[in-house]
Amino acid sequence: MNKNDIIRLSIEDMTSDGSGVGKAEGMVIFVPDTAVGDICDVRILKVKKNVCYGKIENIIEPSPDRVDPVCPVSSRCGGCVYRHMSYDAELKVKHKKVYDAVTRIGKVDGSKVTDIMGAFEDKTDRYRNKAMIPVGLNKNGEVEMGFYSHHSHRIAPCDDCLLSPVIFTQISDTFKLFVTKYPYLIYNEEKHSGKIRHLYLRIGEETGEVMVCIVVNGRSFEHQYELFNSIKEKYPHVKSIVINVNKAKTNVILGYENIVVFGKESITDVLCGLKFELSPLAFYQVNRTQAQRLYEKAKEYADLSGDEVLIDLYCGTGTIGLSMADSCKQLIGVEIIDKAIDNAKRNAKNNGIENARFICGDAEKAALQLKKEGITPDVIVVDPPRKGLTEKLIETIVEMNPKRVVYVSCDPATLGRDLKLFEELEYSVKEITPVDLFPRTAHCESVCWLSKG
Repeated sequence: MNKNDIIRLSIEDMTSDGSGVGKAEGMVIFVPDTAVGDICDVRILKVKKNVCYGKIENIIEPSPDRVDPVCPVSSRCGGCVYRHMSYDAELKVKHKKVYDAVTRIGKVDGSKVTDIMGAFEDKTDRYRNKAMIPVGLNKNGEVEMGFYSHHSHRIAPCDDCLLSPVIFTQISDTFKLFVTKYPYLIYNEEKHSGKIRHLYLRIGEETGEVMVCIVVNGRSFEHQYELFNSIKEKYPHVKSIVINVNKAKTNVILGYENIVVFGKESITDVLCGLKFELSPLAFYQVNRTQAQRLYEKAKEYADLSGDEVLIDLYCGTGTIGLSMADSCKQLIGVEIIDKAIDNAKRNAKNNGIENARFICGDAEKAALQLKKEGITPDVIVVDPPRKGLTEKLIETIVEMNPKRVVYVSCDPATLGRDLKLFEELEYSVKEITPVDLFPRTAHCESVCWLSKG
């Protein structure tokens, strides 16, 4: 098989990142924008030892799961990898992704995996409460705004992302008019010149409050109040305008310093009946409705009666732990980002929660310190990044001897790996619920209940 060969292919499976899988001439072939049941002509783009990568040339026989994608740029953007499939089919793929990872890697009994908690029918679009929109100039000197294409720093222009609320599109249009008027302000990544790098938007779904954050290679930019005044006049829901200072030669989007130029330093949203402050750097789930359902399931698995000591590792701004604080004796949250801990403390105070303590530090070291203090938790909640837990942290958790562990995971593969170690250390998986927090994208969260013995 060679590059540019065109072959007829039947799609038999899906990868974890949303590509279809077929086999021909002893090779496994990955093809984006396909669905199980598709029969299509595929052009081979890359050939490796045992696998190939291709793209659709023609669909000969469409899968029963196939639908017409409503977004014109989804295939170029690379974000919504399931736009060409029905939502029911997408949920089956995501459930299988979690099921396969925990049974194959974690050796978990498949009967422990429940049905996936899909989004409500009217919540598969316009659910994101946060958008990071890069700004650039194309080869013709025209302004481009949208999203980076998959595995690249090329902007796929997008005038209206269907995952974001309409007000984000409106503010983006106003912003684009401004940078089109002053294109020399746009940051050039290769030369490290220019000022404006990203437009970053947040909204409190329950409150309607909007934050506009401009990521700037500096502390200000020319004509900035022309932009700020235009936004304030057009969009009364905007309660905060912030400059995020990022002078680094890096592809990391946000810097560490924020300058408030209008309104408040943060906006507010309501989650699980509690108010949370959202500063530019504060972590907050991008899908509030589904996050609320996930946290409710995590609280169910924690099975609190009011007398327990609860430790919340990787607590961020405290959302998961604080949602359970009314049902435990003491909450101890741990997070390595100091600004997130500041947010968590304010969130506890603003909600009148007095039984919460927050520690700034690495989860592994903090867990060891709590163990040395003689803290004996009844329940430990973990919500780690994609890389999952370290072996040492799992061992420390087990040594603290909690009755239950609630594991919130954003990566089924690392979840499976970690559950295998928990099982070896005599903490058994009781139930795993996949939760779709990111409809139309490849990502899927899970919440797992482990119990000693």
